[in-house]
Amino acid sequence: MSDATGASLPAEWDDDERMNFMFSDFNENRDVNTTDWDSKMDFWTALIVKGCRDRGSVCVSLQELNKTFRRKERSPLGLATVIRSMARCGKIQRESDFAANVDCGWLYWGVGLLLVKPLKWTFSTLLGSQRVPVDASFVVIELVKEKASELLKVYRSSGLAGRSVLSFQELCTLSSDVCADESTLCMVLLQLQRDKQVTVSLHDGEKIVKFCQAGQNNVSPLSDVDMGIYQLQRSEKLLGERVEKLGVEADKCKEEARTHLREGKKSQALRSLKGCKRVEKRADGLFAKLESIRGILDRIAQSQTDKMVMQAYQAGVSALRLSLKDVTVERAESLVDQIQELCDTQDEVNQTLSSGVTGADEDMDELEEELKSLLDESKPDSVSSYPQVPTGGLRIPGEPSPAGTDVLSSLPAVPCRPLDITAEQLEEELNQLTLTDLGFQQKKMTSPAKRCEPAQ
Repeated sequence: MSDATGASLPAEWDDDERMNFMFSDFNENRDVNTTDWDSKMDFWTALIVKGCRDRGSVCVSLQELNKTFRRKERSPLGLATVIRSMARCGKIQRESDFAANVDCGWLYWGVGLLLVKPLKWTFSTLLGSQRVPVDASFVVIELVKEKASELLKVYRSSGLAGRSVLSFQELCTLSSDVCADESTLCMVLLQLQRDKQVTVSLHDGEKIVKFCQAGQNNVSPLSDVDMGIYQLQRSEKLLGERVEKLGVEADKCKEEARTHLREGKKSQALRSLKGCKRVEKRADGLFAKLESIRGILDRIAQSQTDKMVMQAYQAGVSALRLSLKDVTVERAESLVDQIQELCDTQDEVNQTLSSGVTGADEDMDELEEELKSLLDESKPDSVSSYPQVPTGGLRIPGEPSPAGTDVLSSLPAVPCRPLDITAEQLEEELNQLTLTDLGFQQKKMTSPAKRCEPAQ
């Protein structure tokens, strides 16, 4: 049912009625039916971007689209209109325009990657032609930005992250899982250079790529120092490969010497052994040179670290100088004196307030004492001259007091109110006291048994 190849197709691809509408051409005037026009445009735009992403490509052409979305021996009729619409919206861009927007020396070595037909279409567009060449290549901006981000992430997580300058071949090997081919890698590098994350140049016929290092916002231009470091790193790699190769050759000579010796061919064994010694001597010489190069690279790395530290120190000194611009020792001493003076003033105020409160308390105590003395003086002297009222029970001399008998408890209460009683009242109370006393005497006389009882 479907002839489309290399693309993940939507579920509605098998709906003949729906696909007949999608495969039809666009109306020349969008205003006739904006809903159908926009629906068809959105369908093909999303499908083109998804198809390129599934293939791992960032470029597309009308010829590829006609082949990819072929269905029942038919190709969509409106793909050219979709291409023009996406170009107007900035979703795709001609390869020639995409490369021309980057200020670099790509024309020296990257012009072979750009097709001639897009350039011809540029001239035809200026002359008023709206036809899209079938083999014109376009860059999908969304996809090339995704690939650029992935390549930058792969580089910074690889073992080559410590090297800022790489050859194009090394980068091709590194990006094999990100970029499907060399053309895709070139488009990705163009995007990274537009983002100021890499710079590309040609040195002695070799393509060189310099990456932005960690902590930097933009990549710096390729300098002589960078090229010197790159040549040292390249020499280190070549010497390492030669030393490894000579080591393998020396092992081979030793093995041949052992074989000849076992076969009894002593002269041939000696020749093999001499050859082994020569190879080992060459390997030792190359290894010494390799160690020298490694030492130089270590010193360069250390110097770069020192330079970074010096720059940090310089920035710190500048910031400190700026922050201490209006600060002097005299001003600091003056501020300290003012603070000390204010603290002394505050202590004096607190002392004054606390002493005022203490004096008020002392005056209040003196007033209380004086008031107490006045109260003592106001008491009548007659009250203080009265005899003390006995509190014990009354008992007759020579006789024990009856148990449980308390004479005082039977007496009336002592009046506490002022003596404002009349003479008649005093006479009546005296008679009552006399009668009470006589009753007491009679009771005492009517107890002969207790009176005649011998004393114990």
